[in-house]
Amino acid sequence: MPQFANELNELRLRRVLQGRRDPRSSQNGYATEPIPGREPMPGESFRFIHASDFHLEAPLGDLDAIPHHLREAMADAPRRAAKAVFEAALVDNIDFLVLSGDLLNPQAAGPHGMALLLDYFEKLNAKKKPVFWVAGTADDPQKWPEAAPLPPNVTLFPKNKAVAIPVERAGRTICVVVGRSSEGRSTLHVPSYRIDPTDEYTVAIGYGSSDADALKEGRFDYWALGGKHNRQQVDGGAEGAAVYCGSPHGRSLDEPGAHGYSIVDVDADQTTRVHDVDCDVFRYCQVEVDAAEIAAVGGIRNLLGERIVRLQHDHGGRHLLIGWDISVSSGESLHAIGDSEELLQWLRREYGSGTPAAWTASLVVRPPKHYPKSWNDEDTILGDFLRAAEKHRKSDARGLNLSPFTEEHSGIQSTTSSLLADVSPAAREDILDQATLLGVELLRGGKPNLVHES
Repeated sequence: MPQFANELNELRLRRVLQGRRDPRSSQNGYATEPIPGREPMPGESFRFIHASDFHLEAPLGDLDAIPHHLREAMADAPRRAAKAVFEAALVDNIDFLVLSGDLLNPQAAGPHGMALLLDYFEKLNAKKKPVFWVAGTADDPQKWPEAAPLPPNVTLFPKNKAVAIPVERAGRTICVVVGRSSEGRSTLHVPSYRIDPTDEYTVAIGYGSSDADALKEGRFDYWALGGKHNRQQVDGGAEGAAVYCGSPHGRSLDEPGAHGYSIVDVDADQTTRVHDVDCDVFRYCQVEVDAAEIAAVGGIRNLLGERIVRLQHDHGGRHLLIGWDISVSSGESLHAIGDSEELLQWLRREYGSGTPAAWTASLVVRPPKHYPKSWNDEDTILGDFLRAAEKHRKSDARGLNLSPFTEEHSGIQSTTSSLLADVSPAAREDILDQATLLGVELLRGGKPNLVHES
C-alpha cells in the first residue's frame, strides 16, 4: 500500500466539523424507528451522503451507434453524475461523505478521472468535511499513485483490518465510522468489522455482496454498502438501514431505472431516515412487448410510440436509452413487426433526436417457438426446413455443428473460429431460434416489410 495511504489510515483519528445543523425530512425516503428494547443515547442530529460505484473509467455501454447530437452528453454523463454527488456534499447541512468502493480504476480513468476526485476532495477539505472511502476492486489502494497524495480530510481505509474513526462536531462526537477496504472478495466479510462496544451511532462502510443475516451480526446502525450498481435496501441488515446506494449513473441495459446517491438523516434519538436522490443524465430502460399488446393498439409503431411517451413522462425529462424486447407468439404475428432493422432505424429517426432524446439502443425480436402446423406439414423446402429445425430443438440443439460456418470465412483466425463454434447450450438455442426465423422469412418471400403501414 502506498505510504500516504498507510499514514492516513493508521494515524488519522479525528476530523472536526464546525456548526450545528438540523436534518431535513423527505417524503421520498423511508424511516426506521429505534428498535424496541434499545434505549437510544441522546445525541445530536446529523446528515451524511452515501455514494459508491462511480466507475469513472467506464463509458456508457450497450451502444452500437452513438448519435452525433448526443456524443458530448454521453461522454460526459458519468462525470456529471459524480460531480452531482460532490456538489451535494459541499452543501452546508451535510456533515460528511461516505464512499463505498469502485470510484475509479486510476490507470484506466487516467489523469482526467483522478483530477475530478482530487479537486473535489480539496474543496471538501477546505470546508472541513471528512470523506470516508472504502475501496472496492477497481479502486484498490495499491493502484493509487504515490505522486497524487490525498488531502488530510480523506480516509482511505486499509485492506488488512477494520478501522473505527469518531466524527466530531464542535468538540462532541456525533457518530463513529467503521470501514475496511476490499481484499478482492466478491462477498463482504462482516466478522472482520468487530469493534469495541459504543453508545455512539455507528456507520459501517463495506464493499461486496451480503444478506440481512450476515449484516445484522455486525450490530451497526447503518451499513453503507457498495459493489452493486442498482439500488437495493437489505431489510433487517442493520438497526437503522442497510443500503446499496448503487451507481450515480447506469452503464447498460442490465442497469435500468433511476441512479444516484443516498442522503442519510439521523436525529437526536438515532432514528434513521434515508432518501434517494437521482443524478443520472441518461436512463436505461428495458421494455418488453408482446404480440397481444401490438394487436390491441393496432400496430407496432403505435404501441412503441405510446410506450416512449409514457417513459419520457415517468423519467422526468432525462435522455432515455431504450432496449426493446419483442416477443412473437406465432408465425402469423410476424407480419405485425415487419423488418426489425428498418423498425430500429425508424425509432431512432422518429424519437432519437428530440430534447430529451429517446434513443433505441437495442431491439430484439424473440422468435416464436412454434410455427403454424400447416407450414410444418407443407411438402416444400419451407416444410423440410421447419421439420429439421424442430428436430434440433427437441435435442436442445446439441447436434448442431457450427464449425463449417466459420470455416467458410478464410479471414477469421483459427482461435476466433474455435470460440465461435464452441457455443453454450443456452446460446445455441437462441441461435437456432434466430436462424429458424431468418429461414422462415426468406423461404416465405423475404422479410415482411410492413413497418410503414399504420
